[in-house]
Amino acid sequence: MTEEKPAILWFRQDLRLADNPALHVAANHPFFAVYIWDEQDPWPPGGASRWWLYKSLGALKQSLHERGIQLIFRRGNPLHVLKTLAQETKACGIYWNRCYEPYAINRDKEIKSYFTKEGIPCQSFNGSLLVEPWEIQTKTKGPYQVFTPFWKALQSLNFPKLTPIPDLQGWKTDVSSEALEELGLSPTLWGQSLEEAWQPGEKGAWERLNHFLEDDGVEAYARKRDYPSENGTSHLSPHLHWGELSPTQIWHQTSQIYGAEALPFLRQLGWREFSYHLLFHFPELPSKPLRPSFDRFPWEENADTLKAWQTGQTGYPLVDAGMRELWHTGSMHNRVRMVVASFLVKHLLLPWQKGEEWFWDTLVDADLANNAVSWQWVAGCGADAAPYFRIFNPSLQSQKFDSEGIYIKQWVPELHVLDFPYIHSPWQAPIEILERAGIELGTTYPFPIVDHAFARKRALEALRSL
Repeated sequence: MTEEKPAILWFRQDLRLADNPALHVAANHPFFAVYIWDEQDPWPPGGASRWWLYKSLGALKQSLHERGIQLIFRRGNPLHVLKTLAQETKACGIYWNRCYEPYAINRDKEIKSYFTKEGIPCQSFNGSLLVEPWEIQTKTKGPYQVFTPFWKALQSLNFPKLTPIPDLQGWKTDVSSEALEELGLSPTLWGQSLEEAWQPGEKGAWERLNHFLEDDGVEAYARKRDYPSENGTSHLSPHLHWGELSPTQIWHQTSQIYGAEALPFLRQLGWREFSYHLLFHFPELPSKPLRPSFDRFPWEENADTLKAWQTGQTGYPLVDAGMRELWHTGSMHNRVRMVVASFLVKHLLLPWQKGEEWFWDTLVDADLANNAVSWQWVAGCGADAAPYFRIFNPSLQSQKFDSEGIYIKQWVPELHVLDFPYIHSPWQAPIEILERAGIELGTTYPFPIVDHAFARKRALEALRSL
């Protein structure tokens, strides 16, 4: 008896079994799964993201193996890889969940066109968003560029129902695979510190979500979310980015328990949807400002100040704490992200793309849509942007959201003896206080690399030049 032809399930940013539409359809056949390291992607995952991907793929491979399903690994051009696999196995169909980055959209169209001509069924599904980017429009049938009306429109829609893990039937013939280790994802940096902070994979994602829901995280979210020393956020973004959880799972699970009380938290899913909506309609967002006038902005080029910002040596404790947290954990508190981003583009007058690139390499949740849209928001050149003339004072932000310096002392231990108000602005401390604290400015901790009043004036003058 001839063995039934297999289906191919192509995993991408959907590294889970539950609520996986492509998996649900592929399971109508015996199938095997593949992850392809796309060597042509213009935005390949950065260092911290590669660490996460390596761990998450290992967890996924184990989950599939326990159910009798092969997950194989290949490198190269995805069209060529899928052609080879389809020819080798005489595949009856290829299934995947959609990605929405500009390169991925064009790549997937080419793949679907090729296999359609070859007579091999090829289907893609929405497994990453609450709604497709083209399904939500303004009254004039255009894309939204302001978040609040987008959020209102999003809430009025019905989101997909969850799909359980179906019965799975693996294809019995072994398919050759490269080893996961051969994809080159293992980190040369960060490994140990990231290991201490995160548990990638679908199991870790559910543990994180359930802990947040059961520990009154949703109720406390609106109250705690701006305070970096509080554990007030969900830490779900990397699990979302890699598809270990779907936004639909989070939305339904959270709404079922908390109802309307969950909306301040769920609004963050709305911002993620808004980011993908913008990237789909404005595919040059990762490199070009949405507001064309900012093409003429007089950005500076200064390798020294960029390096000081990257390494947490600016002399502004809240900024330095955030950048060091990022390096150590692959993440940063959201309020602090806004402060450090504003500092780069407005205090240092460095292009927002420099910050975008650094975050891309150091964040475990680096997401092309979120990263680009959020950096443009801070820089004042994107959709619904914070006005460029709104310039955070890092010391005042620090006093407001980390008044006792708990967060600062955790990540800038050389300042741990200082207390309010000097923990927020060490350069203003009397010499005797610095001596008692064992701090020598310029040696054990830097002087500010730029004066706030000077930086603010320079930034506003640059804005007026437009």
